[in-house]
Amino acid sequence: MKPRRVGMARGYEEMDGANVPRPPGTVAGADSTTAGVPGSPSSVAAAPGGTMLAGAAPEFELASVSVVPDDTYTVTQAVNALGFGWFQVKLSLCVGLCWMADSMEMTILSVLGPALHCDWGISRYQQALVTTVVFLGMMLSSTFWGHLSDRYGRKPALTLCGVLLFLYGLLSSVAPSFGWLLLLRGLVGFAIGCVPQSVTLYAEFLPTKQRAKCVVLLDWLPESARYHVTSGQSDKALNTLEQIAKDNRRPMLLGRLVVEGPSGSRGSLKALLGSSLRRTTLLLWFIWMSCAFCYYGLVLMSTELFGGKNKTIVDGGGAGMADDGMTIDCQPLATTDYMDLLWTTLAEFPGIFATIYVIERFGRKKTMALQFLFYAGCVLMITVTEVRVFLTIILFMARGVIAGLFQAAYVYTPEVYPTALRSVGVGGCSALARLGAMATPYIAQVLFQSSIWSAVTVYGIFAACASVACMLLPYETRGADLAH
Repeated sequence: MKPRRVGMARGYEEMDGANVPRPPGTVAGADSTTAGVPGSPSSVAAAPGGTMLAGAAPEFELASVSVVPDDTYTVTQAVNALGFGWFQVKLSLCVGLCWMADSMEMTILSVLGPALHCDWGISRYQQALVTTVVFLGMMLSSTFWGHLSDRYGRKPALTLCGVLLFLYGLLSSVAPSFGWLLLLRGLVGFAIGCVPQSVTLYAEFLPTKQRAKCVVLLDWLPESARYHVTSGQSDKALNTLEQIAKDNRRPMLLGRLVVEGPSGSRGSLKALLGSSLRRTTLLLWFIWMSCAFCYYGLVLMSTELFGGKNKTIVDGGGAGMADDGMTIDCQPLATTDYMDLLWTTLAEFPGIFATIYVIERFGRKKTMALQFLFYAGCVLMITVTEVRVFLTIILFMARGVIAGLFQAAYVYTPEVYPTALRSVGVGGCSALARLGAMATPYIAQVLFQSSIWSAVTVYGIFAACASVACMLLPYETRGADLAH
């Protein structure tokens, strides 16, 4: 990379990577004999504000891009100018695979406990522990993955996550005992803790107008240009932006790449609790904890509700005996139970698409608040019917709204934190979410067996409180650029 022109734009910190000086009256990238000549191969067009677009047609406009003075541009402006295209499509597929793996592991949890309850004779508390240990691993690793992503980049962290998830998941399938199974499932949870970092990477490559709908729909990997530019690797950031321009068949901006705002401490958990972010961070921690508590609680309750219709008593001997020598109740799932579980799982598709529609019209805060209230109403209705069809419809609606709510939280959180704190911010929220998920098996699988009313009341109260927390968030990020 050639040396770049030294200069400063007001309010921006210059990075290595600006264009070399050019003689007055010439255009960057043009030969001195043909610069500015219409129709010449090297002619360029100027965007509003002075930023040049290589090879652009004269009528090309950057209506949504504000350009800082002195022919400079930022990563945000470049991403908005280059738009949504094949580069983001490829990125969507890769990031989507991360969430497919996460979703499969969570689906396994809803049926693994009852299966072990019947086959190995584990108690209800041991059944809940199988679920809890996965979320314990996720909670303990969330901040670790956040720091790793901020220090070495999003791509290396996600690559390591995929390798570990494959290894520990494979070993879990051949676990010889309950103790080994707990250890391996905990390590699976440790690997899954990195999955939220894929949202951080994804959001940083999306234009402002498409960010919300694309992040919600998640549910060949490049490094984040924002990470590179904030860590002083502007040449790599430029290479990534040029790749986006090539894939999307859009002209690359010419000028000096600058950092958006002053550089702060990167990856500091203490900075999340600073005076400017303390309220936002604490409220988001509670919202994420409640969201995971309610989401995974509904998943586990669905299995208990459907499986409970087939309750049998396994008489003494072998796997039918608990550790205390007493017979245990076994609830094997029938084919119809699996079909109903599949229907409730499919509810996430309309729930997510509905969230896409609502979130851009009413904003992030109001959308999440209304979804929490709707969820609370649905779970309380579980106690008023025993008709299988009505029960399935109620669970379908609740599953759809809580799935959309989880994705709305994933949209809002990267938007509200600055680039330097984005990974650790998402990682911290994910850690608190796992705390809620760790507690939920003891409500959905243990308390639920003794009192359905008590269990659903707990979920209703948490959802109502989280709805209030959403409205207390200090910032609405609809239509705003990612914070710098």
